[in-house]
Amino acid sequence: MAYLKRELGLFDVINLVIGTIVGADIYIAAAFGAGYLGPSSIFAWLIAGLMAITIALCFAECSSLLPRVGGPYAYAKEAFGDFTGFMVGWSLLIASWSAIAVFPLAFVSYLLFFYPAMPQWLQVLVKIFFVLFLTIINYFGVKEAGKANDILTILKLAPILLFTLFGIVYFLLNPGLFLSNFTPLAPMGFGGMGSALVLIFWAYVGFELVTVPSDEIKDAKKTIPRAIILGMSIITLFYLVTNLVILGSVPWVQLSTSTAPLSLAGSALLGGLGAILLTFGALFSISGSDEAGILSSARIPYAMAGDGLLPRIFARVHPEYGTPYVALYVQSAVTLIAAIFGNISQLIIISVFTLLFCYLITCLAVFPLKKKYTGGINLPWVIPVVGVIISIYMMTQCNFNQIIVGLLFLVLGIPVFIKYSPGKEIASVRKDIELGRGLFSRWLRARDRFLAHFLRHLGDLIRKLVALKK
Repeated sequence: MAYLKRELGLFDVINLVIGTIVGADIYIAAAFGAGYLGPSSIFAWLIAGLMAITIALCFAECSSLLPRVGGPYAYAKEAFGDFTGFMVGWSLLIASWSAIAVFPLAFVSYLLFFYPAMPQWLQVLVKIFFVLFLTIINYFGVKEAGKANDILTILKLAPILLFTLFGIVYFLLNPGLFLSNFTPLAPMGFGGMGSALVLIFWAYVGFELVTVPSDEIKDAKKTIPRAIILGMSIITLFYLVTNLVILGSVPWVQLSTSTAPLSLAGSALLGGLGAILLTFGALFSISGSDEAGILSSARIPYAMAGDGLLPRIFARVHPEYGTPYVALYVQSAVTLIAAIFGNISQLIIISVFTLLFCYLITCLAVFPLKKKYTGGINLPWVIPVVGVIISIYMMTQCNFNQIIVGLLFLVLGIPVFIKYSPGKEIASVRKDIELGRGLFSRWLRARDRFLAHFLRHLGDLIRKLVALKK
C-alpha cells in the first residue's frame, strides 16, 4: 500500500497558498468596490485579506487536528456528524459551480472591450464554446489539463505584473494623476463597506483547499500556519498594490460601471497597447482559472458519491482517461445555464454566501475537534471565535433576496441527503480520498498556477545560485 510522502516544505506550501487563491479574480473583482466606496475601496481589500487570514488559520487548526484529505467536508463530518458534513460538501459544490459560472460571463465582458456591439446570440454562443472547450480539456485527463494550465499561466501573469510595475513607476514620476483620482478618498462614506466586502472577499477564497494535502507537508503543525500567514500576506499586498494602481489610473466613477476594469486601467496608463495587453491577459487568465476550477469542482461530487451521499453515477471514472466524466457532464450543463441566465455579481454573491456557511461550520468545528484530538497547532480560542463572527457578519451583508436564494440552495441539499444517506461507500473512491491519491488529490498538487508558477521557478533559480556559490 502506497502512502503519501511528507515532501512539501514552507516555500512549497506558501507557493500552494498563492497558487490556489490568486487567479482571474483580480481581473473581475477590481471594479466592485469602487461602486460602493469609491477610492476608499482599497481599505475593503485590506480588511477582506485580514478576514481571510483569520478564517484560514481555523482551517489550519482543523487540518493539524485531523490531517485527512477532504478538507472542510472531513472536518464537519468528524465534528458534527454525517448530515453537517454533507451540508458542508453541498455548500462547497454550490459555491464551486457558481464560481466557475462567473468565468464565461467575465470572458464575454472582456471580449466586449474589442467588440462592444456583440449581439446577444453571439455572446451566448461564446459562453457555450468556452464551457465546452475547457470541459473537453478536462475530460481527456488531468495531465492534459495541467499542460494547458502551464501555458495559460505565463500568458496571464505577465500583463498584470507589467501593468502594476509600470503604474508604480509612473505614479512616482507623476503623482498628480494618482492624487486626483484618490480625491476625495471616500465620496460616498463607508456605508457600502459590507456589500463591497462580500464581493471583494471572493478574490481571497480558495484557502479552504490549501490544508487538504496536509499529510504531504513537513512538520505540518508549524508549516501550515506560517505558510498561510505569509502566503495570504503576499496575496493581500499584491491585491493592494494592483488596486492602488487601478484606482489611481481611472476615476472611480468610470471604474464602477466598467465590465473590463483592467482594460480600462491599461488604456489610461499605456494607451491602446495597454488596453490590448491587459485584455488578452484577462482572457487568458479567465480561461486558465476556469480550466482549473472545472478540474477541481468535478472532484467534489466524485468524493461525495464515494461516501454514498450522492448517486453512484457521479463516481464513474472514464476507463481510458481516468476522469470523472459524469460529474463533468452535469457540472458543465448546470454552470452553462447559470452563465447564460445569471450575472457576475449574482453568481459571486451566491458563491460567497454558500462558502461562508462552509467557513462558519469549520470555525465552529475547531472546538469539538480540539476536545476529540490532541496535537493541533493550538490557536488561541479567540481566533475561531472571531472567524465565526466574521462568517456570520459577511453572510448578513448580502441583501435579503440574496440571503433567501442562498438559503434556498442550501435547503435543497436536505432532500438529497435524506434520499441517499446513509449510502454505501465506494471503497476505491474512499481509498483515493483517505490516502490522498487518485482523482481527488492530483489536482491539489498541481501548484503551477498564476503567481505560484512564477514563484516556484524563481525559488528554483535562487536555490541553484546559492548552490553555485557554495
